[in-house]
Amino acid sequence: MSVSTSTWVHGPDDTGHFGRFGGRFAPETLITPLAELERAYLDARRDPAFAAELGRHLRDFAGRPTPLYRAERLGEALGDRIIYLKREDLLHTGAHKINNTVGQCLLTVRMGKPRVIAETGAGQHGVATAAAAARFGLACTVYMGEEDMRRQALNVERMRLLGTEVRPVASGSRTLKDAINEAMRDWVTNVGDTHYVLGSVLGPHPFPVMVRDFHRVIGDEVRAQLAELHPGRAPDWLVACVGGGSNAIGLFHEFLGEPATRLVGVEAGGRGIASGLHAARLAEPRLGVLHGTQTYVLQDDRGQVRATHSVSAGLDYPALGPEHAWLSELGRARYESVTDEEAVDAFEKLSRREGILPALESAHALAWLEREASQITKDEIVVVNLSGRGDKDVAEVERVRREGFEASTGERRS
Repeated sequence: MSVSTSTWVHGPDDTGHFGRFGGRFAPETLITPLAELERAYLDARRDPAFAAELGRHLRDFAGRPTPLYRAERLGEALGDRIIYLKREDLLHTGAHKINNTVGQCLLTVRMGKPRVIAETGAGQHGVATAAAAARFGLACTVYMGEEDMRRQALNVERMRLLGTEVRPVASGSRTLKDAINEAMRDWVTNVGDTHYVLGSVLGPHPFPVMVRDFHRVIGDEVRAQLAELHPGRAPDWLVACVGGGSNAIGLFHEFLGEPATRLVGVEAGGRGIASGLHAARLAEPRLGVLHGTQTYVLQDDRGQVRATHSVSAGLDYPALGPEHAWLSELGRARYESVTDEEAVDAFEKLSRREGILPALESAHALAWLEREASQITKDEIVVVNLSGRGDKDVAEVERVRREGFEASTGERRS
C-alpha cells in the first residue's frame, strides 16, 4: 500500500517496532543489557557533549564529510543523466561502516566497558570496528565465516594488524548469518564487560534505530551538498544496495518526507531468483524472526532459514532490516535485485569510466542504474550511495571471471 508523507512516524515506537516489524526477540539474559543499552544510547543522544565528540572523531579520524561527486562519464554513457556518487568509499577503512563503529565504540567507553565484539561478512564492518576499538583502547574480537574469510583475506589481515582477534566460524553456510550467531553467543556469555557492535540495522531493539542514527550523517550531508549544487532541489532518485540495509537507510532517512524523492534499495539477486541462489528477501517476502528482530526472512515452508548466495559477501544475508521491511510495506521505498553477473559488470564499468573501484556491494546499486536508466529523465537528479571501495573485491572479481560465476556459489548449507 502507499502512504502520504503526512502520516510518517520516523519510528520506531517505544517497543522498537516499525509497524509490525522490529521488536526485541532475545534470550532472557540479554533483555536487561538491551534495556540498559537503550537507556545509555538515549542519554548519549540527548547529550550535546557526546554529539560534539562524535562529530569531531567523524571529521578528524573517519574523514567526514565525504564528497558528492558528479559522475559525468557514467552519466554520459547512460544517456546524459545527472548522476552523483556519495563517496563513502573515501572514508577511513574504506566504507560507510566507520560511522557506526566510531559511534558505538564511543558509547562503549561512555558505558565503562573495556571490550567490544562484532560480526562481519565483507570484512568492512570488522575492519571499521577494529580501527575504532584501537582508537579508543578497547579489546576487540570479530567473528567471520570461513567462506567470507576466503573471499576477503585482505580484510582479515587488516583486522589482525589493528590488534583484533578474528575468530573463524565453520558452522552453517560459513557466512554472515553464522558469524552473527557466534557473536550473539559471545555477548550472552560476556555481557558484563562487553558491548556488541552490531554492524547493520538489524538485531533486537535498540540496534536498528541506533545504527540508523549513526549513519544518518550520509543523507544529512547529501541534503546540504545538493543545496549548494542545485539550490532548491531535492534528489529525484536515491539508490543504494541493501544487505541488512545500513548504508541505504543512512541515505534515505533524511528524505523520507520528500514525496518526490524515489527510494530504491537493491538486493543481491545472486544466480537469479528462479535459481534459489540469491539473497533477495523481498523477491519472496516471508515474515519471520532472525537475530532478535521480526522482519522479512528467506525461509522455507517449515520456517527454516534458507541458504543464501551472493558474489558480494556483504549482501549474503537472509534477513532484511526491519525499517526497510516497513518502508517496503508502506510503499515508500521499492526494493529490486540484480544478479552477480550484472554487479560484476557494473564494478568493471565504473572502474573504467570514472577511475573508481566500487565495492561489489555498491556495484549492485550501480547495476540497477545501468539496467533501469531509461526510466530516469535527463533533468532528474540521481544519487547513488557508493558505500565502499572495491580493493577488497579485486581477487574475487578476477576469480569469477576466470572460473565462471558458478564457482562463486560453492557448497552452501543453511
